[in-house]
Amino acid sequence: MSRPPQIAIIIVNWNGREDTLACLASLRELTYPHTSIVLVDNGSTDDSVAAVRARFPAVTILEEKRNLLFAGGNNRGITYARKHGADHVMLLNNDTIATPELVTHLVNRLESDSSIGMVAPKIYYDSDPQRIWFAGARIRPWLGTMAHQGIRQIDRGQFDEAKETDYATGCCVLVRGEVLERVGLMDESYRMYVEDADWSVRARKAGYRIFFEPAATLRHKVSASAGGNLSFFKLRNKLFSQIRFFRRYAAWYHWLVIPWMSILINLYLLLSLSLQHSHDSQSGPHGEK
Repeated sequence: MSRPPQIAIIIVNWNGREDTLACLASLRELTYPHTSIVLVDNGSTDDSVAAVRARFPAVTILEEKRNLLFAGGNNRGITYARKHGADHVMLLNNDTIATPELVTHLVNRLESDSSIGMVAPKIYYDSDPQRIWFAGARIRPWLGTMAHQGIRQIDRGQFDEAKETDYATGCCVLVRGEVLERVGLMDESYRMYVEDADWSVRARKAGYRIFFEPAATLRHKVSASAGGNLSFFKLRNKLFSQIRFFRRYAAWYHWLVIPWMSILINLYLLLSLSLQHSHDSQSGPHGEK
């Protein structure tokens, strides 16, 4: 590509007015100049659209009458962006804070090799900016699970090399336009969670590589719309989506183990959640005994 690629940043909002405004404010500081922003509003009732129009008039807003969920909202934005001249698209959660060099580093990695189809940054917890939330990911078919690498670790430089990853998180991922043409959009049948892993696997099966780029960084207010870092809502929806994912991609022999490991892992998570709730119920409103 002789000219710098045009990047459309797709943000989906559903009643996340303050998070979305903070995210958009951080994007004003981006050093990569060839960007546009498409905000897909999933039927918000918190005055998000009016607030964004007032403070960020350059943002294109696609107003939906109903909640299209994560995949549906992003697919709507991607389709619009591609029809209006975007070379590549970057999905970005509305509850994130971008660093100025984020897009520059992602584009540099994507443009360095035509076999790279998707690139994700190093992502930190917003509440603890030295603690890692995403530094690559692994799909583990024998366990019937998938997991971020480095999650909850303090960053001491142990994930400072760019590398291939099993999947790129939908929290922030730059996707080559060619991948969209060959692989298609995200699968909306997942409804919630695992859409990004499915998309990445489809891209890898089409011959593209998925990369983690640690020079690009981002802060994430983790699971602000799903009840915090761990909740029954999150566990239930992730379990259903993971079953769908492994039914599609795991080999028959993995299923000799997957059901049992899934039961054990989710029992452990449920026990952890129950203990957490028990501790919270014995604490005051600010956590004091």
